[in-house]
Amino acid sequence: MIRSRKGKALVTLKRKFKLHKHTGNPMFTRSALAAMGNSSANSSVVNMIGQAIVGGVYEPGSLLPGEVEMRERYSVSRTALREAYSKLTAKGLLTARPKVGTSVRSRMQWNMLDPEVLSWHLQTLPARDIAVDLYALRRMIEPGAAELAAKLHTSEDMQRIDDAHKDMSLNASNEHDLVEADFRFHMAILSATKNPFINAFSALIHAAMISSFEISWRGAEVIKEQRLNQHGAVADAIRSRDSALAKQRMQELLDDSINDVHEALAKA
Repeated sequence: MIRSRKGKALVTLKRKFKLHKHTGNPMFTRSALAAMGNSSANSSVVNMIGQAIVGGVYEPGSLLPGEVEMRERYSVSRTALREAYSKLTAKGLLTARPKVGTSVRSRMQWNMLDPEVLSWHLQTLPARDIAVDLYALRRMIEPGAAELAAKLHTSEDMQRIDDAHKDMSLNASNEHDLVEADFRFHMAILSATKNPFINAFSALIHAAMISSFEISWRGAEVIKEQRLNQHGAVADAIRSRDSALAKQRMQELLDDSINDVHEALAKA
């Protein structure tokens, strides 16, 4: 029996998706999904197509297969498939044109602050890619936030920063608690800026930040005390209202932390 072209294409597609899933980032998924609340069922067609798009099975600029083929591939009704397309379009992943079909939009148009889109990245793409991009973003935001926090913080803000740093030191040997305390430390600094946009943004990338903290602390295992001291130096600069020093200390901390990420991933 001769296999049809569509049959061959489907086998190739499944193999490619399997490869992407296996070369994704198991270092990310557990905490990322916990932080997300794992609200999207793995079996949903939105989740499956979304992961396939992010994983490169359906590449940016390419047309999706026809409706009949997609319904057969994912074992869904026409209504369910169209609803999935509608949701993926709202997330910026797809666009539909009359007489042309449904195609994947460029990555720059994807809504990376959508929790599901971010979750698909955490589950599908290499950890290094996500960590490097996230630290670049943090490098743009957090030094300025530390500078503002030094100028604007209240005693309550400072207490939250100090409490988080204290918890980091107390839980240095417990990765889960250390990472959670580290997250609270950085969130307390962002909160001290009194800027609601920064706070909202931070909440949206919670899962990615938690995951990147996990990796960086694994890379800093042998110099953990040094990293804890660096966090303390940031807190001290904010406390003394030395905005320039607070900015500098945060820049140094982030630069060293991304090096820790590279170290951890090199050993993985």
